[in-house]
Amino acid sequence: MNQKLFFLLLACLFVLSGVAHYAHFGTVAEFIISALAILFVAGFLGKATESVSHYAGQRLGGFLNATFGNAAELIIAIFLVRAGLFDMVKASITGSIIGNLLLVLGASVLLGGLKYKEQRFNVQLASHNSSLMILAVIALGIPAIFISTQHFSAHKSELLSLTIAGILIVAYVLWLIFSMITHKDVLADVEETTPDHGEEAAWSKTTSVLFLVLATVMTAFVSEWLVSTLHTFTAKFGFSEVFIGAFLIAIVGNAAEHSAAVMLAMKNKIGAAVEIAVGSSLQIALFVAPVLILVSTFFGPTMDIVFSPIELAAIAVSVFIAKSISKDGTTNWYEGSLLIFVYIILGISFYLV
Repeated sequence: MNQKLFFLLLACLFVLSGVAHYAHFGTVAEFIISALAILFVAGFLGKATESVSHYAGQRLGGFLNATFGNAAELIIAIFLVRAGLFDMVKASITGSIIGNLLLVLGASVLLGGLKYKEQRFNVQLASHNSSLMILAVIALGIPAIFISTQHFSAHKSELLSLTIAGILIVAYVLWLIFSMITHKDVLADVEETTPDHGEEAAWSKTTSVLFLVLATVMTAFVSEWLVSTLHTFTAKFGFSEVFIGAFLIAIVGNAAEHSAAVMLAMKNKIGAAVEIAVGSSLQIALFVAPVLILVSTFFGPTMDIVFSPIELAAIAVSVFIAKSISKDGTTNWYEGSLLIFVYIILGISFYLV
C-alpha cells in the first residue's frame, strides 16, 4: 500500500474510532471501527519497529518488533484486568501464545518456504527457545493442577500466583541477559552479515523512534475504545469470552507481528521471523502474563495464574508442534502448513465452546 494512503487511512480510522466511542455509535459499529483502527495502528507499529531494527540487526530487531508488537496486547489486557474480565485476559494470553506459535510462525514459514526451498536459522537458538517454551507450559500448568486438586484457599492461590509471576519475570530477564549480552555471538542468526542487510530504512533513526512512541500511544487509546465494547458485543452475539479472548483479540493484537514476521520471512530473514513469532510467545508467557498478575493487585482482587484445561491443552499442543518443527534450525513450506492446520483445529474447537 502507498505510504501516503496508509497514513491517511490510519489517521481517519483513529479519529473515527474516537468519535464512535465518545459519540456512542452503537456497540457493533464501535467494535468494527476500533478493530479496523487497531489493525492499522498495529501495522504502523510494525513498520516503525522494522525501521528501528534496520539499525540494530535481526535478533535485536526481532526482539524490538515482538516487544512493541506485544504492546497492543499488553495494553488491551491491562484494560481488561481493570474491568475485572480475568477469564477473557487468560483467554487472550492463550490466544497470543498459540497465535504466535501457530499462525504467525506458520504463515512466515509457509510463505517464506514457497519462495525459498529451505530456510535456516541458529539451531542453538531453536534449542533454547524450545526449553523456554517448555518452562512456560510447566509454569502455567503447575498452578492449575495444585490449586484445583488440593483446593487451595484464596490466600494460597494468590500467594502461589504472585510467586510464580515473580519467578517467570526473573527467568525472562535472565534470558535477555544470556541471549543479548553474555551469549550474543553464539546465538547470532546464521544469515546475518550486516545490520542493515543492504537495504534502506523506511525512516531516519530519530523519526523511527518517534513513530514507535506515537504508535504505542495510539495503540493505548484504540485498545481502551475496543475493550469498552467487548462485554456488550459478546453478549449480543452469544460468543464465549474464551473464543473472543483466544482468537479475536489475539488476532487483532498480533497484527504487528503478522505483517512484520511474514515480510521478513519472504526476504529470507527467517531468523528475525522466528524471533518475532517464538520470541513474542515467550514474552507473553514469561513476562506479560506475570506482569498482568502483578498489575491486577493494584485494581482490586489479584488475578490468579490458573488456566482452564482447554487453554492449557491448546498451549501445550502449540508448544509441542512448534518445538518439533523448529528444533533442527531449518524450515520449509510444508512445516508452515502443519502449524496453520493445528491453528484451524484449535480455532474451530474454541468457537464451539
